[in-house]
Amino acid sequence: MPPRRYLIAAAVVAAASCLGVQAVPAAAADSAPVVSRGVTIPAFYTPPAELPAADGALIRSEPLPLALSLSGLDGPLPGRATRLMYKSTDANGLPMAVTGAYIEPTARWKGDGPRPLVVVAPGTMGQGDQCAASLGLEHPITLNGQTMSVGYEDLSVYRLLAAGAAVVVTDYAGLGATDRLHTYVNRIDEAHAVLDAARAARSVEGASITAASRVGLYGYSQGGGATAAAAELQPAYAPDVALAGTYAGAPPANLTEVTKGIDGTELTGALGWSLNGFLQTDPELRPIAEAHLNAAGKAALADLSTMCVGDALLHYGYARSTKWTTDGKSLSDIIAATPALQDFLDTQRIGRLKPAGPVRVATGTNDNLVPHGQARQLAVDWCRKGADVTYKPVVLPNVISPLLNHFGPLLTDQDAAVSWLTDRLAGKPAASNCATLPLQP
Repeated sequence: MPPRRYLIAAAVVAAASCLGVQAVPAAAADSAPVVSRGVTIPAFYTPPAELPAADGALIRSEPLPLALSLSGLDGPLPGRATRLMYKSTDANGLPMAVTGAYIEPTARWKGDGPRPLVVVAPGTMGQGDQCAASLGLEHPITLNGQTMSVGYEDLSVYRLLAAGAAVVVTDYAGLGATDRLHTYVNRIDEAHAVLDAARAARSVEGASITAASRVGLYGYSQGGGATAAAAELQPAYAPDVALAGTYAGAPPANLTEVTKGIDGTELTGALGWSLNGFLQTDPELRPIAEAHLNAAGKAALADLSTMCVGDALLHYGYARSTKWTTDGKSLSDIIAATPALQDFLDTQRIGRLKPAGPVRVATGTNDNLVPHGQARQLAVDWCRKGADVTYKPVVLPNVISPLLNHFGPLLTDQDAAVSWLTDRLAGKPAASNCATLPLQP
């Protein structure tokens, strides 16, 4: 293994030691025979043949054991979790089943009004069903020799629960639910999954939230793009989900720029997840992909479709897409020269609609994985539409690793992001800084 791969492995193992490792067996006797990279996915995650008509309708639920839980006088800490499957609609207008988890907190809500709800849209987890964030709440670390997955979103979930907010986590389209491939960074699929999670949470048995509960959205990286898209689409798609505030950290708002940023980095594998998802959403793009991908590229896409972030870091970290194409051109160069691909990525652009409610956009000034410039541009675009925007540039030292430049702000800004969102859930007004944003470099 090259030295830099050792560094990646060490970073993942270090994260594991912070959360507490729980090895997941390759198979369990009472599980359904749906296996992804040696992990057997519970039967719960297999959708039924028929889905309800209403978006946000709860299809099924069951208790979810939280791996990180303590006994308390008023119940388990941080709360009682329920695994969910609910109905949503994909980018093609077709019904889809989405899984996730709802956690009823033990902590009391101290703000004004009824207990609020936060939808947590996870950051990049991967594309294999075993990578689902709801499974990460049960198994924060999955290490079985074939897959490596870290439920790093558990930290933000627990911080929100400690504030007394109920939390629902979405697994997105096809991540967890075993009937389709995860459409990574598809703005419509992700936005719908986020908004319908809020609807589904209201139907969970024992949930204290009501239709009057304020709703907030919280997401970073892939999750930041999902919450940003949801804030834009809420007025038309889910007018019954009134948003009190949206946090969008490091949002991939312009996928053309993001494609350039991640190629050749630790997270090159995300190119494969993106392309796999694009081809599922629009099969007419497949002949274009087939014409440009060589055998190595096709094998990489098939391999990555079952991988989590840890696997992709170890197996495809620092790979270059020029090795995947028939003519040695990068995927971003091929996109730039192919109108159909340009048009598709253009449909994924976030920032063309005014978001509902106040939004907080945060981005690391040295982030070159999900480039800082395009995230800042999203805030500018929204400001120009008259949105209530709080823009926060996160200034950290520039390090050699693009991955660390990207994930550093996830941790350093998290306390401020949670505080900002809980203030909105308590009914406090936001302080927009749109007046100064366009003048900043």
